Amino acid sequence: MAGADRGGLCGGHDGQVRHPATPEADRARHHAGWKPVLAALTAFALAAPSFAQVAPNARTLALAAGWKAGFLCSGLFVAGLDEATVTANDLQAAYTDLAPHIAGLPARIDRTAKRVEVGAGDAAPPRVAQFVEGRGCVQLPIGAGLSQPPSGGGAGQVPMPPSLIGGPDVKAMDARIWPQGDRLATASLPAAKRRALDLAVADAFTGTRFGANGRTSALLVVQDGKIVSERYARGIGMHTPQRTFSVAKSLAAALIGRAVALGVIDVMAPAHVPEWAAAGDPRAVITVDQLLRMQSGLWTNGPGNRTDSLYFGGSTVPETAGAAPLEVRPASRFNYANNDTLLAARALDTDLGEAAPSFAYTHLLWPLGMTRTTIESDWQGNPILSSQVWMTARDMARLALLHLNNGAWNGQQLLPENWVREATTPTGPQPAGRNGEGYGRAIWLLGPAQGLPEGSYAFIGNQGQFALIVPSRKLVIIRRAFDPPGTDFQFMALAKEVAAALE
Repeated sequence: MAGADRGGLCGGHDGQVRHPATPEADRARHHAGWKPVLAALTAFALAAPSFAQVAPNARTLALAAGWKAGFLCSGLFVAGLDEATVTANDLQAAYTDLAPHIAGLPARIDRTAKRVEVGAGDAAPPRVAQFVEGRGCVQLPIGAGLSQPPSGGGAGQVPMPPSLIGGPDVKAMDARIWPQGDRLATASLPAAKRRALDLAVADAFTGTRFGANGRTSALLVVQDGKIVSERYARGIGMHTPQRTFSVAKSLAAALIGRAVALGVIDVMAPAHVPEWAAAGDPRAVITVDQLLRMQSGLWTNGPGNRTDSLYFGGSTVPETAGAAPLEVRPASRFNYANNDTLLAARALDTDLGEAAPSFAYTHLLWPLGMTRTTIESDWQGNPILSSQVWMTARDMARLALLHLNNGAWNGQQLLPENWVREATTPTGPQPAGRNGEGYGRAIWLLGPAQGLPEGSYAFIGNQGQFALIVPSRKLVIIRRAFDPPGTDFQFMALAKEVAAALE
């Protein structure tokens, strides 16, 4: 690690770490309706088996219960939604092998303890998700945290990760001028442009031109730094966070970029992953850059690296990602894998040391005004930065604007001056798509082959999450959604129409 004062990294906005008083499978499948990118994604996207192919065995029921417990907990206590809204959105969009079982699994919601327990079958312990202040909801390992634990605790009980308290005054932050806050965020448009843009935006919610099955929950268009269009579905507002799915990978890369700027981590050096520390471990040569670019060479359990055990199975990052063996030489292939991002984040936490729990908030999220973004972790406190981040549409736009501004924010260079250029430059093996899509540091690289200006790029996540950045047009388009599996929403067609309306 370059010379850095780890202890000093805990400061900023009075962020403090406290222990609480009481104790996904993102299949790496991005949006099926995005036709130009689909060819590349299909090569490594893991299609969910149908209900007819998977019997409702104990493991399937445990994962279905974990999905329900996790999304109910986060929806209620992170997003502030009601049970009916979470059920209609996140639970209805479950993976096809889990969806048939979710409705029939009984849920017990303890609003005082902010805990959700979901039955996983007569012979199985319930799945438990526990809210932790500032950390979102944590999935307990199977068999732990029962409603009636053994007398005196002990077996069946696990300590929760430390809570995060002492953050910024959210209302005061909201009152700041956009994009730091919410005030003076919008800009007017000439009448003709407004009509054309409104037509495209409206059809993204209610029409069929971009796909009949899409369930758009938010659409935000930013041009020249100001919001020129913003619309939300019923029950969702500008301060309602949703799960980002794989857009979290782009946040993970930005956090590493922030740490590079502070001298904490060397992105081109071998990643400091504790599970690779044994003498002679061949994985110890894998660099942080290779992890961010999906070029680690690590084995995965099929294309796309399905990580159900971590996302809603109660396991941990070290148990899953940390156990992956080397399969081919690093930097010899591209293989989209949740594990690579998880390991890059683990290496960052290792280098941060005691500063790790609050670093993301005090050094990036809160300075950007992203006060309603929550990074969830496993029950040992390891961040799940490949998928399990909750973020509003406006916060996602702030992250996009940071990149559009080449890492500068409010007069400060938060990311190294060359970070965004390097992160959006393809190096080494690339996706095997037919349309020329590239991949940088956890960012999809687009351009004329996709009908976009040269240098365009995007953050993309499952269930229809998109943040498209077009630097030459100073344009950002954010879409949030609850698209169910198999949805054929044409985001690129929407993006083209939005861009045309603003010409």
